[in-house]
Amino acid sequence: MRTVLVTGGSSGIGLATCNMLMKAGYVVYSASRSGNGSITEDISGGRVISIKMDVNKEEEIKSVVETIVRDNQRIYALVCNAGNGIGGSIEDTSVEEIRYQFETNYFGAMKTIEAVIPVMRKQGAGKIVTLSSVAGIIPIPYQGFYSAVKAALLQTTKVMKIELRPFGIDCCAVLPGDTKTGFTANRKYTAAAMDTNSAYYDKCTASLKKMEHDEQNGMSPDAIAKAITRQLSRRRMATMVIPGFTYKLFGLLGRILPNRLILWIVGLMYS
Repeated sequence: MRTVLVTGGSSGIGLATCNMLMKAGYVVYSASRSGNGSITEDISGGRVISIKMDVNKEEEIKSVVETIVRDNQRIYALVCNAGNGIGGSIEDTSVEEIRYQFETNYFGAMKTIEAVIPVMRKQGAGKIVTLSSVAGIIPIPYQGFYSAVKAALLQTTKVMKIELRPFGIDCCAVLPGDTKTGFTANRKYTAAAMDTNSAYYDKCTASLKKMEHDEQNGMSPDAIAKAITRQLSRRRMATMVIPGFTYKLFGLLGRILPNRLILWIVGLMYS
């Protein structure tokens, strides 16, 4: 039975991924800070096991990985989905708020990845999927540090694909565009961004409202889950996957058009 650990599995893309993998016959450990230990089973033989794990706590990660190996002898794959968002201009974001943005999205992912790599190396196989974002290719104003952390995760995944290949471990970054989940409502705003005296207040507020509208009218989390499930079923995963034709096009344009033109277009979209 193929066993997968999914972080941030209690809602949004993570929940959709857990359910889709279960229906495809996987044993899924759905890790979240609120994990309640419940088990859901499907007629395919797959099941979802809800387990408590905060990606910012190394001792919890170690315990969960040990549990999976003890009960299943191996870990087929890891999906790093846990994350959060923060809005505000670069100037209006404090160093503490920047750390908040990177802690779960990047360092939490890396702590989990580094916990499973030794297991995968020993078993001679494994798959690691990270959830980056189209914002990691095309930066978004007033979500600059979200763009930065997703770009960092994308590049790290590419490097891992090179370094881990000799050990039979494959890596893939999935880059969603606007997706309709609870992520929008849970986005935090920097303290200074909420101050009406901020030099960026009007533009920041208008831009974030447009982004929220686009997200709530965006892709279904099932579309992202389908892309993840498809990659995990392949013998060799793609390096980078962008679900949805429109966002594939954005990703392509982001790589081939001059930076000056890309930034001008993005500026128009969120002005």
